[in-house]
Amino acid sequence: MDLRTIIRDVPDFPSKGILFRDITPILHDPAVLRESVRQMAEALDGIEFDLIAGPESRGFIFGMPLAYKLHKGFIPVRKAGKLPHETVSKSYDLEYGSATIEMHADAITKGQRIVIVDDLLATGGTCQALCELIEAQGGIVSGIVFLIELEGLNGRALLDKYRVASILKY
Repeated sequence: MDLRTIIRDVPDFPSKGILFRDITPILHDPAVLRESVRQMAEALDGIEFDLIAGPESRGFIFGMPLAYKLHKGFIPVRKAGKLPHETVSKSYDLEYGSATIEMHADAITKGQRIVIVDDLLATGGTCQALCELIEAQGGIVSGIVFLIELEGLNGRALLDKYRVASILKY
């Protein structure tokens, strides 16, 4: 199944000149959703890992079913102030400002191998911050898998020391 034919292109969203790749048609069709998770799982073949981490919010959408399918635990990584227990955080710069991501302080035990799952690799800043957060807690980033990679934004360059897989490249 070619997932590229399912993704909807939305011109001028969120601003003029941007071509937005809308994944919601994948989410609407159970067979297509299962296929997207299957392909992401296949991209992880041969990688040893203990947990999956997914950033809010679309990392949750693909990370949770992937964790379920592969019998792994899941670490939700959220925007600052959204998790109820003691957290660790990482702030990073964006093109338009800055952001902070957090996870529970007890989410990772030293030496655990983590795979990061998200829907989109654009500039790579969020994923780089998440890698640094995981490593600061003693975790090992075993791999990263994205549904979509926007190659023209060169986000992979920030992640060059990690094993990165993308199902679809634009």
